[in-house]
Amino acid sequence: MDVICNGCNQRKTTFRPNNAVMARRSEAKLIKAIFFDAVGTLFKLTKTVGHHYAHVGREVGLDLDAQTLERAFHAAWQQMPQRAAIDGPRADDDKGWWRELVDVILDKVAPSLSELDHDNFFEIAYEHFAEPGVWELYPEVPEVLKDLQPRFQLAVISNFDGRLRFVLQHLGISRFFANIFISSELAADTPDPQIFRRAVKLMKLHSQQVLHVGDDSQRDWAAARAAGLHVFQLKRPKNSLRDLLTFLEF
Repeated sequence: MDVICNGCNQRKTTFRPNNAVMARRSEAKLIKAIFFDAVGTLFKLTKTVGHHYAHVGREVGLDLDAQTLERAFHAAWQQMPQRAAIDGPRADDDKGWWRELVDVILDKVAPSLSELDHDNFFEIAYEHFAEPGVWELYPEVPEVLKDLQPRFQLAVISNFDGRLRFVLQHLGISRFFANIFISSELAADTPDPQIFRRAVKLMKLHSQQVLHVGDDSQRDWAAARAAGLHVFQLKRPKNSLRDLLTFLEF
């Protein structure tokens, strides 16, 4: 838009926010709560999954190759069937599901292992991933959560299980969250939108009052949108949670 200067023949150009910016600002004003995905959004493993599994193997006397375990883990993860949402918490905090995953991995990398080897490996692995030093925060996380907490209700929503609470405590960020929603307790997994609907209901909010922050196009972005939530697409390293503050006009 051109504006005539008083007392001169020059023209100055002023800029108005475009429709996308104005829509974003309007959207941000509605938000009362922010959901965060856990792994890949707030924190990550200190080393590869394969490295950690190889470490567990050594703990129980098994010599397993880290790279082979890494490939087997990702193949097994894709192989595990998606579970339909049910009423009430799932049995045993999903420990049986993790045992099934580990069995698939070990069958791929060391098919001759005995049932006892499977038992020993799984029990150590299950405890290992709740221990201090296994996970690490992304650098900006504490500062961003500290800035957000006075203005919004913060929650974590994840396909993790009860061990997540210990992980968040070890990482020193559990104090920022009013709620920790885990799939074993809500009895629904992303990418099923039902996990988001149930979490929103428990917080006594409407879906349009909640922003979800995550890094996965299906489990986070598509699933949250299908439940009616706003979405912040985290695409490390192209952006970070600091860009969330910009989105929310801090």
